[in-house]
Amino acid sequence: EGTGGPSSPPPPPTEEEESAAVEEEEEEAVLLPPQHHSDPSPTPPRPVVPQLAPPKIPEGERVDFDDIHRKRMEKDLLELQTLIDAHFEQRRREENELVALMERIERRRAERNEQLRSRTEKERERQARLAEEKLRKEEEEAKKRAEDDAKKKKVLSNMPHFGGYLAKAEQRRGKRQTGREMKLRILAERKKPLNIEHMREDELRAKAKELHDWIQQLESEKFDLMEKLRRQKYEINVLYNRISHAQKFKKVVGKGRVGGRWK
Repeated sequence: EGTGGPSSPPPPPTEEEESAAVEEEEEEAVLLPPQHHSDPSPTPPRPVVPQLAPPKIPEGERVDFDDIHRKRMEKDLLELQTLIDAHFEQRRREENELVALMERIERRRAERNEQLRSRTEKERERQARLAEEKLRKEEEEAKKRAEDDAKKKKVLSNMPHFGGYLAKAEQRRGKRQTGREMKLRILAERKKPLNIEHMREDELRAKAKELHDWIQQLESEKFDLMEKLRRQKYEINVLYNRISHAQKFKKVVGKGRVGGRWK
């Protein structure tokens, strides 16, 4: 080993070193971008697709897709149940409002019927009072008239030569008052006393029904009489028109020349 002598050549590379150098050159050829040469038609390098491996999930953190699906189904069912409950709650409120509305309608109908019944009862009582008052006045007038007639008879009976006149006046007065007396007698017969102080509730109901039936009967008789009176008036008018027409025709026919003279 001298300082001025020639250096010894390096030892030849081993097989391992040669294979490692070849692998490094291949890796550089893959990783480095291709260099542009002056050759106008270079051959493009083949692209290398890297092999991607799926991520490895540890054994303790494995994803349970069945559990995810189950939770999603439970969530959907919960939302659906919430919508169903809201629908039935709304329907229940609407049904309650409808029931309340029907109750108000029935209550108002009952109030109107009660008001109508009360007005009808008051009107019936008023008509009954008017009829009783009218009958009482007629009875008082008849009694007063009878007393006046009795006084007149007593005074006139003391006068001489007045017996025949009094008898004739009595006959005329009797004929004149026959209809009125008949009316008063009928009203007195139809006027029924109301003894209701000692009656129970069921007896009062029966009495009210009896009076109602009686009033209906009177109204029916009144209607029949009014209809009969209307027909009689119509027949009288028809007969009167026929008589008037016949009299006019008789006057026209009676005028004429008979034997050189006008009749």
